[in-house]
Amino acid sequence: MSGIRLGINLVQRPDLRQVLAPRMIQSMEILQLSITDLQAKIDDALQENPFLELKEKLGETDEPPTDFNPDAPLKHDETGDLEFNRLEELNRDWDDHFNEEHRGSRASLEEEGDRKLEAMANMPDRPPSLQDYLADQIGELDIEEDDRRLARHICSFVDRTGYLGARERANENDDKDTFRTVTLEEIAALYDRLVTPEDVEDVLVHVVQRLEPAGVAARDLKECLLLQVPHDAPHADALRTLIRDHLEDVAYNRIPVIQKATRLEIAAIQEAIEEIHHLDPKPGLKFSDSGTQYVMPDVVVERADDNDYTVRLTDEWVPRIRVSKRVVDMCKRQDLDDKVKDKLRQKLQQADWLVKAVEQRRNTLMKVTKAIIDHQRAFLDFGPEHIQPLKMQQIADQVKVHVTTVSRAVDDKWVQTPRGVFPLKRFFGGGKAKDENDVNSEVVAYEVMKQKLLELVSNEDKANPLSDEELVARLKAGGCPVARRTVTKYRKMLKIPSSRQRKDWSLSGTP
Repeated sequence: MSGIRLGINLVQRPDLRQVLAPRMIQSMEILQLSITDLQAKIDDALQENPFLELKEKLGETDEPPTDFNPDAPLKHDETGDLEFNRLEELNRDWDDHFNEEHRGSRASLEEEGDRKLEAMANMPDRPPSLQDYLADQIGELDIEEDDRRLARHICSFVDRTGYLGARERANENDDKDTFRTVTLEEIAALYDRLVTPEDVEDVLVHVVQRLEPAGVAARDLKECLLLQVPHDAPHADALRTLIRDHLEDVAYNRIPVIQKATRLEIAAIQEAIEEIHHLDPKPGLKFSDSGTQYVMPDVVVERADDNDYTVRLTDEWVPRIRVSKRVVDMCKRQDLDDKVKDKLRQKLQQADWLVKAVEQRRNTLMKVTKAIIDHQRAFLDFGPEHIQPLKMQQIADQVKVHVTTVSRAVDDKWVQTPRGVFPLKRFFGGGKAKDENDVNSEVVAYEVMKQKLLELVSNEDKANPLSDEELVARLKAGGCPVARRTVTKYRKMLKIPSSRQRKDWSLSGTP
């Protein structure tokens, strides 16, 4: 049963919430982590939780103690209260335990060094920051200089997640930042020229919020998602209705409630919900200026001798962990007071949950990837132009999990294939029927349309490049029905200049 389904059960049965909710939350968080983030998470847990240890111990088995129960209180001798020096002794025992068993051998350290060198070889160039990206776009716009300056001023208030505001920490003891929306009045007051809040809103709406990434400079989640809905998107009206009025119902999958309030068809609601799952609630996070990151594939797909494909996880990057039998036994021998017992029981539960969540992540990621490869065999055999339309709901139905579990499983995950290294999300996408009047008509994936567009531009006469209207005609003739505005959108997404710019570059010799 997936985490989301458990979540629904918890709403219906509040008596179970305190028991299951932490496990569900941790399981979904672990599932969403990339392999490098998971490695860091486990490394931190090994340092913080004395009940966790690495599995690579010669002469030891993986089985926990026979009477092990992470949800039960730790046993102890009822002989008296715990003295302070006993607690100090226990802490020293744990320190000795880590010093003895968590020190790597020379061979293991050399192996780890080889892994790091391999990772360094895969490091990409540092990406531009969000502010750099916005500033570059504003510099290319054909607008008045006053609007350009005000647009740059507004962008200075865009935080790292892409929202118009700032993330602040109430005090140094807080673990999490809080988001504070910046008002139009504040932006106007801090500008070096006299402008009104209305002036700020005009430039915000007509200039800044039209920049990439879609959804940038929004003032709340609803506005962020609405900015990402294309005008020609299927079910665009239903999408906007659900975002404006039913986000909470979408989160809890209350389709009957939505249907009753909107009078929309169930199929249209489900399509709209799936599109919402593909929108980015924090569009600015893809521009990280916190340091160089390297890409390491979470999954490797290889061609087998029988021309089939095998799937394996890059497990060598993830430390194998288990609950330490030695530490459990050691704690059972201690005379502990109730307060210390409760803290230790919580640590033991956390250790057990983490071990199970990591294993569940492995199983889910493997099943989801295998299902994706089954659907996208043509992509691997013949190339990107043969990618098939694929929805997350199809994979969810095949793997028998909730669609949100599939979304988390592929989020920030990379797969190495014979065709190259791709984000797993690359294999999902919609499509359009060649003949909209024929329900049995073949569906062409949007990714295929983009590939065809790239081919047409690559093979065009550089001195007489194809206009968007001509590209539309060529695509339709090739079995890819598409509107002109869609071609323009795809061209911009693929960073293809307009026909006029391509002609000017051809004449000037600019590559």
